[in-house]
Amino acid sequence: MASLLLSISLALVSRIGMLVLDGLNHLGNYSLLVFRAAVQAVRPPWRLRDIFRQMELVGVDSTLVVVLTGFFTGGVFTLQVIYGFRMFSAETMVGPTVALAMCRELGPVLTALMVTGRVGSSMAAELGAMRVTEQIDALTVMAADPVKYLISPRLVAGLLMLPLLTIVSDFTGILGGYIVAMAKGVDSGHFIDRIENLVVISDVINGLIKSVFFGAILTSVGCYKGFFTRGGAEGVGRSTTSAVVISYVTILVSDFLLTAIMF
Repeated sequence: MASLLLSISLALVSRIGMLVLDGLNHLGNYSLLVFRAAVQAVRPPWRLRDIFRQMELVGVDSTLVVVLTGFFTGGVFTLQVIYGFRMFSAETMVGPTVALAMCRELGPVLTALMVTGRVGSSMAAELGAMRVTEQIDALTVMAADPVKYLISPRLVAGLLMLPLLTIVSDFTGILGGYIVAMAKGVDSGHFIDRIENLVVISDVINGLIKSVFFGAILTSVGCYKGFFTRGGAEGVGRSTTSAVVISYVTILVSDFLLTAIMF
C-alpha cells in the first residue's frame, strides 16, 4: 500500500513538473514572439497595406456585432439597475451607473471578448493553416521574415482598433440604457444631467487603456497559437480553440488586475 501511494505521488509530482516546464516553455516562446513582432512593427519598411487590411478585418468588420452587444448589454443592465434603485427611490442614479459600468468595465471587456471570438479565432486558424501547409516555411526560405509579414500587422491592428470599437460599444450601451430608461419612466433630464456631473473623462480613458491591453492580448495569443500549430487539420482546430479559451481567461484576469491598479 505504501509503495502504491509512493508511486502515485511520484507520478503526480512528475506530471505537475512537466506541466510547469511546458507552461514556462510556451511563455518564453510567446514573449519572444511578441517582442519580435513589436520590434518589426516599428522598423521600416512599414507594410501599411497589410496593416490597413487587418484594421478592416479587426475593426470595420466587427462593428455590427459590437454595436448589437453594446446596445443590448446597456439595455438589460439598465433594467436591472432600475428595479434595484426603485426600492430606494434612487432612479436619478440610473444614468451615471449605466455610463460608468459601460465605460469602465462592460464596454472594454465585452468588446474584447466578442472580437476574440470573431477575429482571434480567425487569426489562429489562418496562421495555423499556413503553418501546416508550409507557407510560413516558404516565407523563411525566401528570406522574408514571417513575423513582420504576418504577425506585426495584426498586432498593430489590434492595438489601434480595440479602443475605437470600445468607444462605439460605450456609446451604444449608454444609448440602449437611455432608451430602456425612458420606456420605464425615468426622467430623461436626470439621466443625462447625472452622467454629465458624475462621469469624468478619466473613466473613459481608463476603459480605453484596458482595451489597448485587451487588443494586444487577443491578437498576440491568436497569432502565437496559429504560428506554432502542429498536427495538420486537427492541430489547426486545437490551436483555434485554445487561442479563444486562453484569450478569454487572460482578458478577464488582466481586467481584474488593471481595475485594481486604476480604481
